[in-house]
Amino acid sequence: MSKKVLVIGSNSFSGSYVVKSYLENGFDVLGISRSRENNPQFLKYRSGEVSLNNFKFEQVDLNNDFEHLVMLTDKFKPNIVINFAAQGMVAESWNKPLDWFQTNVMAQIKIVEFLKSSDYLDRFIHFTTPEVYGSTTDWISEDTPFNPSTPYATSRASFDFHLRNVFDAYEFPVMFTRAANVYGEGQQIYRIIPRAMLSCLLEEKFPLHGGGGSERAFVHMKDVSNAVLKISKNGSLGHTYHISTDETLTIIQLVEKIGRFYGKQIEEFADIVDERLGKDQSYKLSSKKLNSELGWYPSVNLSEGISEVDAWLRKYLDIFKKTDREYRHKK
Repeated sequence: MSKKVLVIGSNSFSGSYVVKSYLENGFDVLGISRSRENNPQFLKYRSGEVSLNNFKFEQVDLNNDFEHLVMLTDKFKPNIVINFAAQGMVAESWNKPLDWFQTNVMAQIKIVEFLKSSDYLDRFIHFTTPEVYGSTTDWISEDTPFNPSTPYATSRASFDFHLRNVFDAYEFPVMFTRAANVYGEGQQIYRIIPRAMLSCLLEEKFPLHGGGGSERAFVHMKDVSNAVLKISKNGSLGHTYHISTDETLTIIQLVEKIGRFYGKQIEEFADIVDERLGKDQSYKLSSKKLNSELGWYPSVNLSEGISEVDAWLRKYLDIFKKTDREYRHKK
């Protein structure tokens, strides 16, 4: 197998970890994202922990620069494509759903239409989301029916269905991954773990939506990167793999845990606000398939991960003091 990987969405939190993982394992990596590499504190592969001799970055907007993407890909000829491209954020998708469907469905269908006729692609790893299932009460397997509850989730489910159709009709070499809530150093600070921790460090308050009653599993992005590597090497085409721990906690329990880490009561750094529209109560993804078939198990527990995030926040604290804490939509 050739060792060339194209990471679409390489500047994303998840994408930057996966770029680092593949470089560490001797691959040539081409990363593309719509944003420039302006903020190295958010790019794990720019942390100085890995050589960048075999890495190249290109700024490409899937919605506006598609021909440039085609040119770059045909020149590089990756045998593995890992797709992190997506318009994220659940609550905000209600405001401009067309933007979410344009990026998460239409632009990505164009990518698949181009790649399915290539003679170099062996694996297309699509990083999708548990949001497609809707709220789950029990631990679910990869064949659970979809039940999306927001424009974001419906857009992701739509493209997942399309990929399944292309696999069935053309044997397009897709594999799907769905991860639990990811976290780690370098995550956008509007996400719950770095947002709550930064609020403690800066003696601020952040909005805790709905009182934090929803239930989630949290998996460190190091473990997710390791899972993606295993899947791309030995996973089965057409299959889906869940990437999750087997422990869940409510968001308020998570925030209380963070408070204890800093010696603070929750009311000192959180304000209860209304719940977001369409918020699912619980995601419980069983990773038994990934455990049994590929020997993957999480290695970083939540307490260890919180300590790592704390060190990262303190390292860049002067920058984060001036950084916007809210998500800002980019079309």
